[in-house]
Order: sequence, then structure tokens, then C-alpha cells
Amino acid sequence: MARSRSLNFFLSGLLLLFLSGCAYPISKGLRQEAKESPTFAMILQNPAAYTGTIVIWGGNIIQTMNAKGGTEILVLETPLDYEEGPEARRYSQGRFIAKTSKYLDPEVYKPGRRITVAGEVTSKEVKPLGKTQYTYPVVIIKQIHLWRKHRGYAYPYPYYWYGPGWWWWGPLPYDWPDEWDH
Repeated sequence: MARSRSLNFFLSGLLLLFLSGCAYPISKGLRQEAKESPTFAMILQNPAAYTGTIVIWGGNIIQTMNAKGGTEILVLETPLDYEEGPEARRYSQGRFIAKTSKYLDPEVYKPGRRITVAGEVTSKEVKPLGKTQYTYPVVIIKQIHLWRKHRGYAYPYPYYWYGPGWWWWGPLPYDWPDEWDH
């Protein structure tokens, strides 16, 4: 009887662990709508041709600007990984603008933070970028996810006969460099 209870407890815990690992930041309905959407590169070439398309894009925040009508976030796009999280900046294919009628605090949505956005492609905007004009696809946000900052962890060196190694088990006092950012 006690063995059966222990087995049930173990299996319940294993199931909970498995289910928690399958959570996506964007709702299932929006993921279904965006399933057949064109790539970022395709939309970047001709944003007007894809007006009304639902997309899921991610990247790093460049700038967050609030105005009377809501918030506009300028994002450096990066491909999404298996969890729909933005990959490293070096994989970027361009930039886009994410807009919402809600107020998003620029201190929370600050430059460098990673986001995943599900929304509808509505138009394009041409703005200066350095000494050139850049065409930004515009997405109206339906759902947004702000990712936690990465923290590094040092673990003990596995071969103790080669030396003591690291014994720090808490977050390190710095964020991962961009080349490690996945």
C-alpha cells in the first residue's frame, strides 16, 4: 500500500514536470492562426502584401516609446527557438515595430530585453536609421511575452582530482553575454 502511494506520488510529480516543460508563452489559438504565416524575411520584403496576417515574432527591444494612443516598441527581430523565445541577436534579419493601445512601462520594456509578440501585420512605416531610410513592418500586438533575464550558474567541476573547481550555486552577478544568449 505504501509502495503504491509512493509510486503514484512519483508518477504525478513526473507528469507535472513534463507538462510544465511544454508551456508556450503565446496562446494556442494565436499559434494556430500563425501556423502557416510567411517568414519575417518575406514580410520584410513587402509588408503591404501580408496585411492582416497573424505572426509570432521575437527579438530584442531597441526602444519603447509611449504616446497618447499607446505604446510603440522598436524590436530587433531574431528567430524563435523551440520555446518561442528569441535567439541571439547575431541571427537577426531586420527590425519591426510592435504597437499596442495599452501603456507599457519603458522601465520594464527597456532596451536589451527579449520579447515574443503575437500580432497582426497592419502596415509599414519608413523611418530614418542612421543616414538611410528603413522600412519597418508594423505589428499590432495581440499578446506579448517579456522574457526573464538570463543568469549564469557555475557548477562544481566534475573531476575533483584536477582541482577544486567552482562551488558557487547562486546566480552570478552578471548577465550572459550576447553570444551565449539563446
